[in-house]
Amino acid sequence: MVGLFWVTADDAYVGSPPTAVGGCVRMTSDGLEAVDPDGSRAWTWVELRSAVVEDVPTAGTPGRVSRLLGSMVSAAVGAFLGEDPPEMRLRLETEAGQQGVTAYAAAAGGYGAREVALSQDLLARFVAGTADPRALGVWGREHAAEGTPKPAVREALLEEWARAQA
Repeated sequence: MVGLFWVTADDAYVGSPPTAVGGCVRMTSDGLEAVDPDGSRAWTWVELRSAVVEDVPTAGTPGRVSRLLGSMVSAAVGAFLGEDPPEMRLRLETEAGQQGVTAYAAAAGGYGAREVALSQDLLARFVAGTADPRALGVWGREHAAEGTPKPAVREALLEEWARAQA
């Protein structure tokens, strides 16, 4: 996980990878694809005017150990109860108007404010065509198996990806 994105060796997602029922928002070099039990919808970066993630769960102020413990307990309870991760809304603006898509949070304990801001900026750059979403895939193929980087590394990655020209 890097910011609001889940990056694997094969794919990158806004929020979590596919849930148990298959729901996710996948990013490609061409655009976004929302998949849910009722089917899928896709938008190219060119047809999008904006893409903003709303209702992002934020990390509280407790210390790192408390946050980690809280995230683990929250994830374990959710898994035991068969609950999906917390929902976020991806608000998309196209020429035809606004559309909302459900994305699931990958961070059970919430996201840090700086990572959220950097992620929103990166998503806006993808829409504007000033950053290349393929940068996430390159990193994923080389590093995703290592797990989630530390916060400072995640922030540096988001800044680096924002500079990757389309």
